[in-house]
Amino acid sequence: MAGAQLFITGGTGFFGTWLLETIAAANDALQVAVGATVLSRDPERFLLRVPHMASRREFEWLRGSPASFPFPATRHDYLLHLATATSADPRHTEPIEMLHTKLTGIHNVLRHARQAGVRRMLVTSSGAVYGPQPAALNRIPETWQGAPDPLNPSSAYGEGKRLVEQMCALTPEVPCVIARCFSFIGPHLPLHGRFAAGNFLRDAMSGGPIVVNGDGTARRSYMHPADLVVWLLKILLHGETRRAYNVGSDQGVSIGDLARQIAGQVGGNLSVEIRGEPDRSGVHSYVPQTDRARDELGLQLTLDLPATLQRTIDWLRTAIDTREPRMATSSLRIPARH
Repeated sequence: MAGAQLFITGGTGFFGTWLLETIAAANDALQVAVGATVLSRDPERFLLRVPHMASRREFEWLRGSPASFPFPATRHDYLLHLATATSADPRHTEPIEMLHTKLTGIHNVLRHARQAGVRRMLVTSSGAVYGPQPAALNRIPETWQGAPDPLNPSSAYGEGKRLVEQMCALTPEVPCVIARCFSFIGPHLPLHGRFAAGNFLRDAMSGGPIVVNGDGTARRSYMHPADLVVWLLKILLHGETRRAYNVGSDQGVSIGDLARQIAGQVGGNLSVEIRGEPDRSGVHSYVPQTDRARDELGLQLTLDLPATLQRTIDWLRTAIDTREPRMATSSLRIPARH
């Protein structure tokens, strides 16, 4: 990958921030001379949030969205489509608008990939493509053929991701590989919004109590973004074309236990309030099986949940103290040369 030029959509979001930090760290430590054109709706806002990136000369900023951007003339070896749109995004108050944004975006990005003649393209999808996880299934494999209910409006996000994957499958001239991403905790995770883990961390860093709006029995699993970036790059470079790989931790934890672990690691006798009534329909899980990534690509989880939480809490404390959130460089893993 040394000397490669990347085109990145969603480069200023949670995934993209970690990818850019990893590229910068690899360039500094290994002189791999990787550059990137980064598509962003508001690059200035990102550079205010992560100001040390403003001096990085390997990144070229392109204003726009996947649905509408000028195709750059720069050569690109790899394309990473990390951009996403959710119904929780204030720009997309209607599921129909969100679906339109997804489809227009992937269509436009695939057109650019064809025109640029990229060697490989990575698309980040979601475990939401599988629909609800059956109670008898501890972990969802890539071969699971469940699906969201198309008549349920809340299925729009998962259905949109399925359509994005289908668009890639229908464009065989672009060597595309899919990363179905699950749940993550780490620096730069939004603390306000739809992510329970981010809300718990916000509550804890504010002195508590940590509020669990459900009954606490739902199961999730969490990967640190330092592992995430290594997995994404490995899948980009070595994943089988038109094949999907689950990305996430396969070690499930209940939402209630997650809140209690955060309280314990932050300290200060924080309380946890479980406000939801018991859900008699059973435990709702969202946990991937990651055997395919392990067996085919040799990928492993290097940071368990306690380590992931501690690194995130330490980073948040530093951000609060300095009022200038920066990447904890000790969390970065620099990928080997390829």
